[in-house]
Amino acid sequence: MRGTARQAFDINEVDGDVVRQLENDIAGLMSSPADDPRSYAPPANRVMPLPEVMPLPEYVTHRDGVSEIGMLSAEAVVREYENAAKEIEAMGKETAKRCVEITANVVNMLEDVRTTAAHFRKEAQRIFNDIESCSVLTEEVRSTCGALKKKIGE
Repeated sequence: MRGTARQAFDINEVDGDVVRQLENDIAGLMSSPADDPRSYAPPANRVMPLPEVMPLPEYVTHRDGVSEIGMLSAEAVVREYENAAKEIEAMGKETAKRCVEITANVVNMLEDVRTTAAHFRKEAQRIFNDIESCSVLTEEVRSTCGALKKKIGE
């Protein structure tokens, strides 16, 4: 019976499958430029591109005799302030744009308010005239009734 038992798997075949799969995976990584294998390295071993160095703003210049650390520190601080200033300017432009839009909407809204007020004035005039017409008519009815009573009474 020992001779008829089969192994569940052949270790050499499994090794070959693993090697082929790794080769396929590596080939797939190398064929796609978006997936750079170096990006899978631990952070300490990654090659990071250097940040783009922006020139200093025109309103600052280095003094003579400043150490390199002092110069780099001053540059870092002025760049942060400059970035913040640019963000503030961008917010100002966005705020101004919104104000222009709001102003345009307010002008349209004021026109609607004026139209509504004119409609109310016209309606008030109509009701005023109706009331006075009724009052005149009522007075005519009273005077006619009074005259009729006098005639009937005589």
